[in-house]
Amino acid sequence: MNHLFRLSAGLLRSGTSGLYRRGPVPEGHVSLVVARLFSSEPENSELGQLIKKDKVVVFIKGTPAQPMCGFSNAVVQILRMHGVDDYASYNVLEDQDLRQGVKNFSNWPTIPQVYFNGEFVGGCDILLQMHQNGDLVEELKKLGIHSALLDANKDEQKK
Repeated sequence: MNHLFRLSAGLLRSGTSGLYRRGPVPEGHVSLVVARLFSSEPENSELGQLIKKDKVVVFIKGTPAQPMCGFSNAVVQILRMHGVDDYASYNVLEDQDLRQGVKNFSNWPTIPQVYFNGEFVGGCDILLQMHQNGDLVEELKKLGIHSALLDANKDEQKK
């Protein structure tokens, strides 16, 4: 990661147009890569607005009704178990700029990504861990969302 920061700082200091050459390249080929290491201000602003628009925001592959990968499905199922139905979902498969932009914005390399009150929570693994250790119930409570699992636990205790 430090390599990316050094590279971007070097590009900014040198005043290059954002293109750099990676080597080695096969003879007769030129490899130019756009150095989009940092999102432009408008993209950051747009993503910032998206993640703050709702209490819970997820960037997934597919839709909640039809997730297109197992990790996205797991995030949807965890939220569903907690009774979280009112959340914003963005399908990154429909927009490659959004897919890469959200990765850059959060500095997290994978999808799905989950945000609570405009703050990055993590991906599937983090949400699953929070679900398993009970932290997710507490975080939802901070958002003013009552976890359905609390009601399920009360029902089981009555039996």
